[in-house]
Amino acid sequence: MSTLPPCPNCHSEYTYEDGAQLVCPECAHEWSATDNAEATGEGDKVIKDSVGNVLQDGDTITVIKDLKVKGSSLVVKVGTKVKGIRLVDGDHDIDCKIDGIGAMKLKSEFVRKV
Repeated sequence: MSTLPPCPNCHSEYTYEDGAQLVCPECAHEWSATDNAEATGEGDKVIKDSVGNVLQDGDTITVIKDLKVKGSSLVVKVGTKVKGIRLVDGDHDIDCKIDGIGAMKLKSEFVRKV
């Protein structure tokens, strides 16, 4: 059985290697074997909240768990609404400003989309 990925154009399963390229015999689409992750996943990481809703830049979220702010005695309380989030790469998925606390980085697993 072939371990080659299907064609990103027509989704044909009959792709084959031609040197460093992958080729689809049905639609004649050629793509690089090293670009395969970007071709099939379209290069975008989908970030979801704690219940599975897809998050986007500018969304409003609610914190679902008390979160201690590292390096201070402040706590972000359950139910705190945060408007205008910005999605980023890294171990913390969300950049935002929280009233009374300031700029924060949050993990998407501790928030819910409103």
